[in-house]
Amino acid sequence: MSGQLLNSTAGNWVVAVMVILIIAGIIASIFLSVRICRMVRESRAPAAKVGAWDLSAGDAGFNAEREKRMDKTRHIIKNIFVYVFLTICAVLSFLPFYWMIISSFKTEWEFRQSVPTFFPHKFQWKNYWMIFHQTVAGSGSTATFEQILINTLVVGLLSTFLGLVIIVITAYAFARMNFKGKNMLFALMLATMMIPGELYTISNYITVAKAGMTDSYTVLILPFLVSVYYIYLLRNNFMQIPNSLYQAAKVDGLSDLGYLLKVMIPLTAPTLISITLLRFIGTWNSYIWPRLINTEPWQMITNWVTNGFADTRQAMSPWGANWTMYNGAFGNQALDSLKMAAVCMVSLPLLLLFIFCRRYIMRGVSKSGTKG
Repeated sequence: MSGQLLNSTAGNWVVAVMVILIIAGIIASIFLSVRICRMVRESRAPAAKVGAWDLSAGDAGFNAEREKRMDKTRHIIKNIFVYVFLTICAVLSFLPFYWMIISSFKTEWEFRQSVPTFFPHKFQWKNYWMIFHQTVAGSGSTATFEQILINTLVVGLLSTFLGLVIIVITAYAFARMNFKGKNMLFALMLATMMIPGELYTISNYITVAKAGMTDSYTVLILPFLVSVYYIYLLRNNFMQIPNSLYQAAKVDGLSDLGYLLKVMIPLTAPTLISITLLRFIGTWNSYIWPRLINTEPWQMITNWVTNGFADTRQAMSPWGANWTMYNGAFGNQALDSLKMAAVCMVSLPLLLLFIFCRRYIMRGVSKSGTKG
């Protein structure tokens, strides 16, 4: 009873804080709108009257100290409302992740309550142990978490490395080499970006199905090695390097491959790092293609997350043989609390990768979009 009362109080506080933040955001929006209207009106005022005083009256209507205090006050108020608005956006963005994390520690009974709880009554750490020992509810699948994780790492690393080699060579050819039809070929490559990805999926599926390439790493790597967007991104970055460096390298007897490896790649390292990270993240998050073309033992980590997690008996368990979490109360039904724990585990590596490498991603993308 006390736990329910505590959780209800916490939920009321969360709702109250959300309402206060929303009201503060509305007030900030009104304040900024009024400020913008005032600035527009002052900009349209006659030349003899600027701001809060009349220039035709000389220095009699001007008070420097008062204007300085007013500017400082306006600056403080503006910063307060800006940070309040940003705080509201941050809270709303973090709310789904918070709900995912706390749901992974709830019992299935608490998760299925008609009134949701904003904090677990009891932390169910066993959820994370259970997801390592089963993947599909009642389907008889032999796929394990370790096998699915190996599939994802092998496909992710090989796809990222081979794709990066193709991207660097192609971008260098379009940026520095001169050959007939270069601009026309590059325009045709950019035109393929307007084709919906679903059409690629259908055509690739028909091709690999007829070739009998299903249930393999090759079918997960080969169709998506070339990325026109990353080629375009790196080509623009290569073109920012002065041509005088290339001419000086040629005078020193450096080959095109040596110039690429020793000059262009080190100078464009931030963009290459961002492309590497984004390609690996894209492979890690791939869902439709692995589920469409491969059976469960050859699928990826995101396919494993969407499979059902049932309360089946565990012969090998630290809590005893034939142990179950809920004594079969939910039968073969998928347990949503276990799914939330699986999603947390899959999202954690990408979250850590973005936290520690976000400056390289931002620097690489912003640098490749500027000239000079």
